[in-house]
Amino acid sequence: MNLYKKVTPVFFLFIASCCSLFAQEAKLPTQWTTAAMQAAVPLSEYPRPQLQRNDWLCLNGKWDYLGGKTAPDALNPEKQASFSATPDKILVPYCPESVLSGVQRKQEINMWYRRTFDVPAKWQNKQVIIHFEAVDNDATIFVNGKKAGTHAGGYDSFSFNITPYLKKGTNTLVVAAQDLNDGRTPSGKNGPRGDYTFSSGIWQTVWLEPVNKSYITKIYMTPELDKSRLKLLVYAEGGGKVSAVALNNGKVVSKADGSDETFYLPIANPILWSPDSPFLYDLKFTLYNADGSEADEVKSYFGMRDIKLGKLDGVVRPLINGKFVMQLGLLDQGYWPDGVLTAPTEEALKFDIEFTKKAGYNLIRKHMKTEPNRFYYWADKMGLLVWQDMPAIWYPNEDTIKVRPAYLRQMRAIIDQHYNSPSIITWVPFNENWGAFKVKEITSWIKNYDPSRLVNGNSGFNNNPDYQKAYGDPGNGDYVDTHIYIGPNGASEPDAHRAASLGEFGGVGLFVRGHMWPVENNAYDLQATKSSLTDRYVLLLDQVEQLMKYKGLSVAVYTQTTDVEHEVNGVLTYDRAVEKMELQRIKEVNEAVIKASYKMNK
Repeated sequence: MNLYKKVTPVFFLFIASCCSLFAQEAKLPTQWTTAAMQAAVPLSEYPRPQLQRNDWLCLNGKWDYLGGKTAPDALNPEKQASFSATPDKILVPYCPESVLSGVQRKQEINMWYRRTFDVPAKWQNKQVIIHFEAVDNDATIFVNGKKAGTHAGGYDSFSFNITPYLKKGTNTLVVAAQDLNDGRTPSGKNGPRGDYTFSSGIWQTVWLEPVNKSYITKIYMTPELDKSRLKLLVYAEGGGKVSAVALNNGKVVSKADGSDETFYLPIANPILWSPDSPFLYDLKFTLYNADGSEADEVKSYFGMRDIKLGKLDGVVRPLINGKFVMQLGLLDQGYWPDGVLTAPTEEALKFDIEFTKKAGYNLIRKHMKTEPNRFYYWADKMGLLVWQDMPAIWYPNEDTIKVRPAYLRQMRAIIDQHYNSPSIITWVPFNENWGAFKVKEITSWIKNYDPSRLVNGNSGFNNNPDYQKAYGDPGNGDYVDTHIYIGPNGASEPDAHRAASLGEFGGVGLFVRGHMWPVENNAYDLQATKSSLTDRYVLLLDQVEQLMKYKGLSVAVYTQTTDVEHEVNGVLTYDRAVEKMELQRIKEVNEAVIKASYKMNK
């Protein structure tokens, strides 16, 4: 999207004591706000569904907090900061800019977090790993006053083995986080050129996990439909033989053994994963020691699907499992009035996916941010295609030796972390020239790094911020992609090697009193009533169908899932309380367009 309107953040009053948080009512609560505020351990679901062990401990909840203008420098400190006798409290994992955190300040730069924990007795003789699902941007971890590790990058998970720093009884964990929010690290929409409230610090789950000295650290799974097999690469600390077992409803369908090299799991007559039938196989990995004893066991899942370009009646189209399926979806920004970048609860996290499916869409474009692993789990399970954007840097031509490598490291980490999700079918490194550099080379690199997916190098290359020169169409990758508001007429047409995508269109708004962020609200265009907005949407989708049939269009992404702060062009209000269009009618026209694409296959 390209709505450049400066928005004044809205703040909520908090009164804090040393032991608890007392919040006034949020200015725009969601149906999940109260549950999130009252949870002793918010977002307590297992955070890594595709590499799951039975034992773990969630560290979400109330932490001591030190932030604000006078907070000590938190960039890779050698020693932890001192907390007062009555420190502020913060509710992890909500960012300190959010109402749910209990802090809600405009923009934190230096942040310090502290909590204590006891290692469960049954973890004796185990290695203890601490996991952070996301901390924005630079994080340094101390355990019992000892520096355990550092990490840079706000959108990928990281972990450390903290066993050497633990002691019997109560342990103290301190996290230092710094986020300059200056546009020189990947920051997406929550950077200085973004449209919305900044976010900083811990914003996804923190947790502990016990493992043996030898344990599985990473898994890569690639479905190969043409060979009826699943390609596997398993990394393990300490090495060893690995056994993989695929199951369908508890029944073993395939077994294979490997080590630290690529091996294959045969899948005879594979049941295919698709939006209409999102079948997932269960998968179990067992790691063995040299003496044959079991070192580790993890549970996972996979979907058998592929996504490739092909020609249909001479037109280049994206083919899912060999068939053209019109990709019709929503631009999904993943912002929340109470949690900012973090959904308040698991039910809230699922809600947007469930609504998108219920409304007849088969795609979301996850815009300029990533989500917790559980978001992609639900997309995998419910059958929703995902285009995954990379969070942009905003000044790629300043201090290039530092800035550009930071973007590239974050991009690769995001691809690695979400590689196994069958719902993700396209990577989008750049949007509307924002932070764009070497787009052609980066698009080619992603294609080589992950040939199992498509790449849209510069979605909406026809748009450009006024403070930089446009990179434009890289000329490679898998899509010719323009953004047309209101559109859809004027959308890209396919060329000899790329499919045509309308990466964003629509943006038609509706004011809904009592359900808007308290700033001046706007949209690309406005309608007066729910009925008239629905009429306009149906007309737009009728035009999309014409472009699909006669101009080669293969993807259309409507703006957007929900209102976001000053933007009132969502299908839902920002608080997710009001459906702004007549759901049955948009479902009917969406499904009609998608079904029309099925009929184009011969």
